[in-house]
Amino acid sequence: MEIDLGKLAFDIDFHSSDQLVAAGLINGDLHLYRYNSDSVPVRLLEVHAHTESCRAVRFINDGHALLTGSPDCSILATDVETGSAITRLDNAHGAAVNRLINLTESTVATGDDEGCIKVWDTRQRSCCNSFDAHEDYISDMTFASDAMKLLGTSGDGTLSVCNLRRNKVQAQSEFSEEELLSVVIMKNGRKIVCGSQSGTLLLYSWGYFQDCSDRFVDLSPNSIDALLKFDEDRIITGSENGLINLVGILPNRVIQPIAEHSEYPIERLAFSHDRKYLGSIAHDHTLKLWDLDDLLQGSRSTQRNEGQVIDSDSDEMNVDANPSKNDKGTKRKNASNGHAAIGGSNNFFADL
Repeated sequence: MEIDLGKLAFDIDFHSSDQLVAAGLINGDLHLYRYNSDSVPVRLLEVHAHTESCRAVRFINDGHALLTGSPDCSILATDVETGSAITRLDNAHGAAVNRLINLTESTVATGDDEGCIKVWDTRQRSCCNSFDAHEDYISDMTFASDAMKLLGTSGDGTLSVCNLRRNKVQAQSEFSEEELLSVVIMKNGRKIVCGSQSGTLLLYSWGYFQDCSDRFVDLSPNSIDALLKFDEDRIITGSENGLINLVGILPNRVIQPIAEHSEYPIERLAFSHDRKYLGSIAHDHTLKLWDLDDLLQGSRSTQRNEGQVIDSDSDEMNVDANPSKNDKGTKRKNASNGHAAIGGSNNFFADL
């Protein structure tokens, strides 16, 4: 299935239990579509969510609301049923909001263009953690739930590990000489895989984040803009040449190319709630929904969550100390004018 969005999309997210998919567009619009295998997808909502581009979108509150982030430094919560604004937090970050992910049922994390990561608690209605983790834009994040660690990649070429219990950046990798664009946790929490601007996959061992333990170069020279965990041993990669590949990790190998979105760079990949469909967006203004059974010839997995078997005793984990700061990389997305730091954040989630 194909959906013509009309504009460049920066992010997509699927509803956790229904056949709904949302997209954030470059013109600040938020689109919501209903899809099924028997008919053409139908657009349910078109909301002008932000004055600048809508870079990040996630379903929250069991799919009853959509949270979006933007270079206008605001975060907006939108009602899924009506499309009306529930609440907006202006000046949520001091710079453009570039990334947004779900952590738990009641927390989300946001990352901005100046390397700041914030964690928001929807129950306490406040920002509960703030990390000056990087010196350039936050390109991607993932969450190790058992260890309460938030991992981030950045245009400064480093991987960071933020300890949510201690509220500090616990470890940071050495500068990799290229932008890190995507990150997933593999091998039951033992390995972290990062996609890079050069097309190299960098593998880090948990607890030894200073330098990567392995490099996989078979996807070079096309940058790996999106990573999606398929199971503990395989990932799906989206590259700037528009190709989507199934890749094995340790042993490292390209198992098979599974789709070609277009000749333009892949921006984001996501699974539908039942893992029947793989969603992809690229710079061709199109959202495509691929039937995974067709792509992978029936290869399925029930392992859906990242980082489930990490040692839960976070305070005793062997991690590198004294995170270092490195030279900046080059941003892929232009930042807007910065705004003041957090204002009124304690009331942001009051109406959710």
